[in-house]
Amino acid sequence: MTANDNNHRGLLPAGLADLLPPDAAREARAIDVAVERFAAFGYERVKPPMVEFEESLLGGPGAALASQTFRLMDPVSQRMMGVRPDMTVQVARIAVTRLKHEPRPLRLSYGGNVIRVRGNALKPERQFAQVGTELIGIDSAEADAEAVLLSVDALRAIGVSGLTVDLNLPTLVAAVVAGLKLAPEPAARLRRALDRKDEAAVARALAGKKGDSANTDLFVGLLRAAGPANSALDRLGQLGLPAAAKAEAARLSDVVALIGEADPDLALTLDAVDYRGLEYQTGVSFSVFSLTGRQELARGGRYSAGYPEDGVSEPATGFTLYMDAVLAASEPVPPRPRLFLPTGTAWTDAGPWQAKGYAVVRAVTPSEDIRREAKRLGCTHALLDGAAVPL
Repeated sequence: MTANDNNHRGLLPAGLADLLPPDAAREARAIDVAVERFAAFGYERVKPPMVEFEESLLGGPGAALASQTFRLMDPVSQRMMGVRPDMTVQVARIAVTRLKHEPRPLRLSYGGNVIRVRGNALKPERQFAQVGTELIGIDSAEADAEAVLLSVDALRAIGVSGLTVDLNLPTLVAAVVAGLKLAPEPAARLRRALDRKDEAAVARALAGKKGDSANTDLFVGLLRAAGPANSALDRLGQLGLPAAAKAEAARLSDVVALIGEADPDLALTLDAVDYRGLEYQTGVSFSVFSLTGRQELARGGRYSAGYPEDGVSEPATGFTLYMDAVLAASEPVPPRPRLFLPTGTAWTDAGPWQAKGYAVVRAVTPSEDIRREAKRLGCTHALLDGAAVPL
């Protein structure tokens, strides 16, 4: 078989890819930087398995990703297992089982690869690295703000600039619908109209219902409560929201104030009715973007950690960094200079050069032309007469 005949072995399924030099090293470094920033704020790392029983993996918030989960039969237990499509539910499982007796709030971090059944038009990749934190056992504006601020801190440490945070309150519309006692059918039509940002469809969804004019004005007002966070919150405050919805808006206002106090220059925007992709969130949620790219860099927010269906859950908030998008938006780190060490160089001689920042490449066979051999191996310098000589 010739080399050309073997090329088909390099083909991978759609949405999967090899990460080659220098990108693999860049991703590993970025993950290390992020996890170190999390540790600096008291978050301790956990490492869940790639595969676990599906009833654990797909319980609680994991149910939202059931259709994206690869399944297989465990040959040992003869039970169905799932390959994780997300790590948040795994960390929540650890918190409410293995670490249930640890003091709250519990701060945990994680990093690893996930795989999903299919990608989408904006994100065709099916396997990618996730890194993030979970703050479990506390329900407060301070915790919500901490999740936002820590995600921004980690992204800046990795080298992403021009960050902007889009805040959401995915439970707000449901709270307004409940307060107004709207029937399920018009409520469903209203939800679709709000997702499309269609004011005319909002009016049609409520037409013929009691108080339709006032209700239409209210939901159109919610649609228009979008843009820079403070001005959007002002518009929300002018609406006649039901009591539960008003409390949620007040909580969001507290979070915005805390973030603004901690990081006055961070750009905050608000979309009060955004819901798609946030179905399992139970409170203040957010996405982080960069002005230098179009992809979502991070997503997070409040949810119930554990298994509410079994009566075992805790309030939690957290976020995930999407490392493929993060690397695309960050400035590449200059590669380390590579120093070629000719044959006969003692192993212990590598240490001092490594301490100076060089990656050393030791010759394993003699070469007649050291400079040529060093260049062939991608080195920037060669050790000649005891000195690192640029090539």
